[in-house]
Amino acid sequence: MKFSEEELKRYHRQMMLDGWGEATQKKLKNSTVFIAGAGGLGSPVSIYLAVAGIGHIQICDFDTPDWTNLNRQILHDHTRIGVNKAISAQITIKKLNPSIQVTAFPAKITPENVDALAGEADIIVDCMDNFPTRYLLNESAIRKNIPLVYGSIWGMDGRLSFIQSPETPCLRCLFPDAPPSETFPVLGTTPGVIGSLQALETIKYLTGIGRTLKGKLLVWDGGRTEFRTFKARRDPNCPTCGKR
Repeated sequence: MKFSEEELKRYHRQMMLDGWGEATQKKLKNSTVFIAGAGGLGSPVSIYLAVAGIGHIQICDFDTPDWTNLNRQILHDHTRIGVNKAISAQITIKKLNPSIQVTAFPAKITPENVDALAGEADIIVDCMDNFPTRYLLNESAIRKNIPLVYGSIWGMDGRLSFIQSPETPCLRCLFPDAPPSETFPVLGTTPGVIGSLQALETIKYLTGIGRTLKGKLLVWDGGRTEFRTFKARRDPNCPTCGKR
């Protein structure tokens, strides 16, 4: 695939990075990313992947925006209330970068459809707000032998990890039990921070430039503006990856 003159101008500043150039940019253009969730985390993830030049973004969400989403879900605005979030995301992303392909899946992720939804993606980005669905994505990533970029938020705090089983612990190793479902507080800047880092982890993996958080868990304390990184440990008795 050749770049248009407009694309070369659009990506010029990132192509100036050491080791980047057109060859690395083509890796992004030839990549497919599956983003699970078009909400608080899915918004910055999809926006920054789109403007970086990911060739095909697949985004999935069965829900619709409401007023309580608009402090953080920047893919949507008040004119999109009642519109499916994946469709709304597709509209926003295509406006930001018309040269990429965007596929919207207005569907709920289930054990029966998760593999089909992820399709031939090179990587899965977990932007969900519940662990049962996160576990489904984790299992699909393992079956497909592709990485999963995990991110979660609560209030001013967030967590992030790059998971590539069997090289790393899987998500179930890190979080054996799902926390109770709840409507939790969140400041819009928190998914802005964590979602941007999820996009960065994705880009680093696809380009091969930089080091990912493979085998580590990053914890963001937004109240103190502090990052802490912990080594992730694999559970040999993990029901998901323990026998791999």
